[in-house]
Amino acid sequence: MRVTQIFAAAALALVSTFAAATDNAEQAIRKTLQSLELGVPVDSVASSPLNGLYEVKLEGGRVLYASGDGQFVMQGYLFQIQDGKPVNLTEKTERQAIAKTINAIPAAEMVVYPAKGETKSHITVFTDTTCPYCHKLHAEVPELNRRGIEVRYVAFPRQGLGSPGDEQLQAVWCSSDRKAALDKMVDGKEIKAAKCANPVGKQFALGQSIGVNGTPAIVLENGQVIPGYQPAPQVAKLALAK
Repeated sequence: MRVTQIFAAAALALVSTFAAATDNAEQAIRKTLQSLELGVPVDSVASSPLNGLYEVKLEGGRVLYASGDGQFVMQGYLFQIQDGKPVNLTEKTERQAIAKTINAIPAAEMVVYPAKGETKSHITVFTDTTCPYCHKLHAEVPELNRRGIEVRYVAFPRQGLGSPGDEQLQAVWCSSDRKAALDKMVDGKEIKAAKCANPVGKQFALGQSIGVNGTPAIVLENGQVIPGYQPAPQVAKLALAK
C-alpha cells in the first residue's frame, strides 16, 4: 500500500512539474511572439511531438514552432516517419484548423452555388470579381455542381480594402440576389446596390490569416488550400478524394 502511495505521489508531482513547465514556456513564447508583432493572434501553445519543441497555433490555422524559453521561433514543416513513410505533421494540423475555421462561416455570409443532386463535397473559394482567373473558375462552377460539389464563395479583394475589387465585392454582397449579382459582375456588367453592413472586410482578414495572398484560392472540405486556378476535373478529383 505504501509503495502504491509513493508511486501515486511521484506521478502527481511529475504531472504538476510538467504543467508548470508548459505554463512557463507558454508565457515566454507568447511574450516573444508579441514582440515580433505578427499581426495574427495566438490561438494556443502546446508541446509538439518533438521533445523540447512547442507548437504554436495562430488564429486561422497556421502553425509556428518555438523553444520553451521563447528564444527561438521557426516556421516550417515538421515531419514524422511512420511505417517508413514521412508524415507532414504541420500540414495535418494546419488543415484541421483551417477546415474548422472555414466550415464555420455561416452560409448567409457566402454566395453559394448548390450541387446538383446529392452533395458529395464542397469547396470554399476566395474570389475577386476583377480577377481574370476567378472568371475562368466561375465559368466551370456548373460543371463542379454537376459533379456533386457545392461551391461556396467568400470575398477577397486581392488589391486590398478600398480597391475597385473591394467596391465590386461589397456591391455583390449587398445585393438582394447575390448569385445573380456575382454572375453579372463576372460577365462585365455593372450592378447597383445600396451600401450595407457586409462581411467583405472580415472575409479578407480571414483569408490573410490562413495564408491566402491571391485569387482564386480554393479551400477543400478537409482544409487543404489550393492557390490559383485549377480546371474543374482537377478540383473535383481533389474535392472528392477520401
